[in-house]
Amino acid sequence: MEYSRVEIRPGVWLTHLREDKFKTACFSVAVLSQLNRETASMNALIPFVLRRGTSAYPTMEALSARLEELYGTVIEPSVRRIGEIQCSGFYASFPEDDYLPEGEAVLSDVLGLTVDLLLSPVTRGGLLLPAYVESERDNLLDLIASRLNNKRAYAISRCLEEMCCFEDFATGRYGDEASCKSINYKKLSRHYRTLIQTSPIELFYCGRASLAAVRGLLRDLLATLPRGELDTEIGTEIRMNAVEESPRFTEETMDVAQANLVIGWRLGECMEVPDFPALYVFNELFGGSPSSKLFLNVREKLSLCYYASSFIDIRKGLMLVSSGIQETNFHAAKEEIFAQLEAVRTKNFTPEDLETAKSGVISDLRSIPDSQGALEGFYLSQAVAGADYGPLDLAELVTEVTAEQVLAIAESVDCDQIYLLKPEGGQQDDAE
Repeated sequence: MEYSRVEIRPGVWLTHLREDKFKTACFSVAVLSQLNRETASMNALIPFVLRRGTSAYPTMEALSARLEELYGTVIEPSVRRIGEIQCSGFYASFPEDDYLPEGEAVLSDVLGLTVDLLLSPVTRGGLLLPAYVESERDNLLDLIASRLNNKRAYAISRCLEEMCCFEDFATGRYGDEASCKSINYKKLSRHYRTLIQTSPIELFYCGRASLAAVRGLLRDLLATLPRGELDTEIGTEIRMNAVEESPRFTEETMDVAQANLVIGWRLGECMEVPDFPALYVFNELFGGSPSSKLFLNVREKLSLCYYASSFIDIRKGLMLVSSGIQETNFHAAKEEIFAQLEAVRTKNFTPEDLETAKSGVISDLRSIPDSQGALEGFYLSQAVAGADYGPLDLAELVTEVTAEQVLAIAESVDCDQIYLLKPEGGQQDDAE
């Protein structure tokens, strides 16, 4: 796999991976903006509205027919949050020209159509169509409301909202219901024009075409991209310490079958010069795998929960533990989770435990090149962070992680928030 990264227009960067092993290629466009409550829903709505049609293919029917002509090419809206940067755009997957009938090729047409979706939407009087905006706004409202359907994910999002209540990170990638309801076609049209003119744009390609071919096509296709004064100040604020001296506690009730406990930590001073390989290994050892401290002790040995796992947000400098429990086990489960973190801090793990954790991280990283979607997500995160190493480079660094590095991270983390979502009236299902 050959990696290249080039700037093809002011503030427009292309990450190119030359890879022969896939029968499909992928291409993505991500418009980067600062995450905030006032604009998050508009940024999220824009790709869904733009996906309704272009000036050349003004309806979903016409657009779908064109995609079928391109041998079943798929182009879907994409909205992500990486740290406190919102990434809105499109992800396209399409067959490699080598696997099409002789003389057929779709690369140029797919890249052209994706760029047209971004730059040449169907408009009336220079404004986005009211019917498209209203329809997709209602769909986005349903998407925002649907977070209640997954209680575990809801509890995690609520913990983050409380934990980061003074930070942009409290805003979800789709924004919030109140802001979304206020969107109309005139407001969205103005914001769309500003976003296109001022935002950095990340392009990603993975497939068999050469860098020269893809860069040449995109330079021509983006020749009409309007560029004004670019917003180069976007970024993520990393808070090192907890907001208060003692962890804040939030408790809510809902019609749920079991309680959901989420505990949030700031990764702390270790984020001043982040040691990413060691952070991944620390998380794997503590709660990121079936061989972790949390799984083996809190769940398996003590049966205090239905599940317990940890995950880290590298870009924001956070660690969360998510656990499904009986409400009556709240205090015991919470104390045991902290006890297992203390066990890592005091090196209460064997060299074999450390090697198992490292092997798990290495396996995950080495699997990334097996998926174009995983590669796209990895390299977009890298681009946002200004990093240029690949997943295999990171896997190699993981092999060198020592117990002392893991201990330093465990000592650095600072608990900031405890969140409990419990059943109404204390009723819950004791079955897993």
